[in-house]
Amino acid sequence: MKNIFEFKEYLILAILLIVSLALLPFNDSPQVKNLRTYAFSIFAYATEATQDVLTFFRPEEELKKEKKLNGELSLQVNLLREYGIENIQLKKMLDYYDSTKYLLIAAKVVSRNVTKTNGNLILNRGSKYGITEAMPVIDEFGLAGIVTEVSRDFSLVRTIKNSKLKIAVTDQRSRVSGIAEWGGSRLVLKNIPASADVAPGDRIITSEFSSVFPPSIPVGLITKKEININGLLGNVFVKPFSEFEKENFLFVVKLIKNKQIDSLKLNLYLKR
Repeated sequence: MKNIFEFKEYLILAILLIVSLALLPFNDSPQVKNLRTYAFSIFAYATEATQDVLTFFRPEEELKKEKKLNGELSLQVNLLREYGIENIQLKKMLDYYDSTKYLLIAAKVVSRNVTKTNGNLILNRGSKYGITEAMPVIDEFGLAGIVTEVSRDFSLVRTIKNSKLKIAVTDQRSRVSGIAEWGGSRLVLKNIPASADVAPGDRIITSEFSSVFPPSIPVGLITKKEININGLLGNVFVKPFSEFEKENFLFVVKLIKNKQIDSLKLNLYLKR
């Protein structure tokens, strides 16, 4: 007991100090506020300095692990973003699938080679899924191209932005027909009679006279009609609906066609 009484002054001082610190946050006087600010500033500086010292003396291996973890987390975040974008595209594709009468095979674009006059894609679906040459390829907006080569697991697609692809089309409003081909920036219907009833804003669709493409697939909108110098014929320019350059997934339209009929006209689309 004697020892306790010897240190009672220190104990009382400690108790009073603790009580004072406990009551300090509840005091709003200017002096106390300044003291709190000063104390918090000192604490913040001390904490920052301590962290810098700890970081300096932290083992190099631990820093490497943290950097590696940060890199992995960054990749995972980007991957989740990609999944989110793909999820939106797949949902649109499912909605389109429900609204069409054709049998569609969903395929992912694994390679793109699109130049000014030569557009090709590779899809991750092939003969294993029943895909054959000359099957049309579409996205949710319209015609994207046609399958030209098939392996067991992949398909090569000649897109509508390929000058070698010829498409039998018709004006949905006036039923004027023609052959559309890629002109470098737009689809072009060449040698259309000047008197033909076609106008900007008209929708162009695949023709019922095509033996390769099923009828009524959306192709694009007429943007311009240009009459030649002789005044008898003209060119009709069409902006495609398809946005296959932006899409990660496309549909292959699975058709069962008459081989005898197809063999007569297939060269028009694939061998030029």
